[in-house]
Amino acid sequence: MQQLNWLTKVSKKQLYYSLTAIVAALCIIGGMVWKEHRQTEAVADDITVVRTAVVGAAAATQGYTYSGEVRGRYESQLAFQVSGKIIKRNVELGSVINAGDVLMQIDPKDIQQTVNSTSAQVYSAESQLRLAESNLNRFRQLYEQGAVGRMAYEQYVSAYEVAAAAVQQASAQHTQGANQLDYSLLRADRPGVISAILAEMGQVVSAGQPVLTLVQDGEREVEISVPENRIEELRKAQQLKVTFWALSNVKVDGRVREIAPMADPVTRTYKVRISLLNPPPEMKLGMTAAVTLLGGNTQQTVSIPLAAIYQNGSMPAVWVVTTGDSITLRPIKTGQFGAGTIQVLEGLQQGERIVTAGVHKLNEGQKVKLGGDSL
Repeated sequence: MQQLNWLTKVSKKQLYYSLTAIVAALCIIGGMVWKEHRQTEAVADDITVVRTAVVGAAAATQGYTYSGEVRGRYESQLAFQVSGKIIKRNVELGSVINAGDVLMQIDPKDIQQTVNSTSAQVYSAESQLRLAESNLNRFRQLYEQGAVGRMAYEQYVSAYEVAAAAVQQASAQHTQGANQLDYSLLRADRPGVISAILAEMGQVVSAGQPVLTLVQDGEREVEISVPENRIEELRKAQQLKVTFWALSNVKVDGRVREIAPMADPVTRTYKVRISLLNPPPEMKLGMTAAVTLLGGNTQQTVSIPLAAIYQNGSMPAVWVVTTGDSITLRPIKTGQFGAGTIQVLEGLQQGERIVTAGVHKLNEGQKVKLGGDSL
């Protein structure tokens, strides 16, 4: 009976240990299966679906566009030749004027007094001249009669010459004063359009200070600003096309007429004047124009979406899909911007596939799943 009880106890222990071992084995196997499943999911998660496009190169001519303004070829800064206070302005901005029109006037009171003074000096000098002439005539007769000596006669001759010179001096001063009185009126010497008003009524201006800008009638041209590294290219330009923001359907040919010899001290660019070969009649002064420089070198270029650019410091780059559907970052050289696109000049070859979206979430060598169309 005791042996039977002992066997029963042993069997229960063996059964307990066996069950424990089985449960432990099942837990280990389940853990391994779960771990392998997790690793498979992690690997699957590393393969990112991206939007891609195949590069298709096209022949294009590289050009540059510069913004400018329609200007007159001849522009004059008008100023008074005398100083004074402006009392009248007869023109407005944009006024069309003719030669001889009075544009402005300064207060002529002081100048008028100067003219009156010089006029009185002329009358005085002329009176002295008449007296000297009468004395000379009388002493000439006395000298011829032998009543006076030659020395006395020559003294009156000299007095007459001095009086005549005084008349000339007073007349010149009077003429100068009269000219200054006329200079109090600012007149246009050529027909044109007033493009700027630099002084107003009540302002005291000095002689030579610009008060108006006159654009003379005649040729119109476009002024642009060009950086120094493009000057030589502009000199050798084969073709220039000029368009206008306000005239959408107008495009005219242009040529370089003048390049400034020195750069602007503020913008560090050179002023360039472009003559228009066949200017449209509806073109107005001050219109915004765009001058496009078309070069003669044709090269293979492609335009890619701006979203494909990965900015790595100062160097733009794109993600290129390599063999095995992995990606690598490649620097590129960019050109002109378009409507949501940018031109690539160097760095990409025809037939290569690039990532066009989500570029800042990718890593070097990462596996991707492809999608998208050709450019």
